[in-house]
Amino acid sequence: MDAAGIGGQARSSSLIRNYLGFARGVSGSRLAEQAYDQAAALGANFVFMHRATTLARSDAGFALSLADGRTIHARVVILATGASYRRLEIPGLDELIGAGVFYGGPVSEAPMLAGKEVFVVGGGNSAGQAALHLARYARHVTILIRSRSLATGMSYYLVQAIGAAPRIAVRTATEVVGGGGGAHLEQLVLRDTATGKDDTVPADALFVLIGARPLTGWLPTGLARDRDGFLLTGADIGGGWPLQRPPFPAETSVPRIFGAGDVRSGSVKRVAAAVGEGATAVQAVHRVLAEDEPAATLAGI
Repeated sequence: MDAAGIGGQARSSSLIRNYLGFARGVSGSRLAEQAYDQAAALGANFVFMHRATTLARSDAGFALSLADGRTIHARVVILATGASYRRLEIPGLDELIGAGVFYGGPVSEAPMLAGKEVFVVGGGNSAGQAALHLARYARHVTILIRSRSLATGMSYYLVQAIGAAPRIAVRTATEVVGGGGGAHLEQLVLRDTATGKDDTVPADALFVLIGARPLTGWLPTGLARDRDGFLLTGADIGGGWPLQRPPFPAETSVPRIFGAGDVRSGSVKRVAAAVGEGATAVQAVHRVLAEDEPAATLAGI
């Protein structure tokens, strides 16, 4: 089920270049359509353009209520609702998502940026960690922040590490106001917020880490989350697990409810990683369906 249609956020990527099997890249919409065709051929059923409103316990296992009043019952649930990432909302850059413009950290892209000019937008720890990782490969990395100092929102140890990194520069009081390219990002337009002056600079990649909100607000409070609202799974759950067996890696604090992709705390937040997590969750689903757990032990929501 997907309220926004096939593929979720991945559909908005103009070119995904790090997905196995597509040497020249593939658009998010095309990848989503092919995934749909494959799943449908294997017998999967779909409900598009409908919003889930509640998830609760039922005699059959779980009951998922939809905004149109319908209820879907299931013995096991996999939550892959993703996250809503704060975007720059710049048309020229929105067209290049996946083709030089990325939302989230550079887990798989960094090695491909050897000798390139890279920019990171964001003043939090995730941005600092991304910049340090990118500096291992890129010719030069520039961190762009609106504040006057990295210390405003970044941990001291990261500020010190960035200050000592010869390939990293920081531009304070700066925001991205434009940019573009052909088939790939080529330039950015940066504005000095103190003077209002714009500066056009060459750029090979832009990583935007200005916050994300997991789409978990509609879920029951019994599902454990981290401080940012992302679902805790597997070993990250901590205490309160109700069964003798340990939770599966993708299993949430409520047995038989799994999390996969961007909605999960600590996820890589890339299409390829999300697909792998989904496959891992499905494997666990087969195992829990074969178990005979007393209903009383499956409380939690």
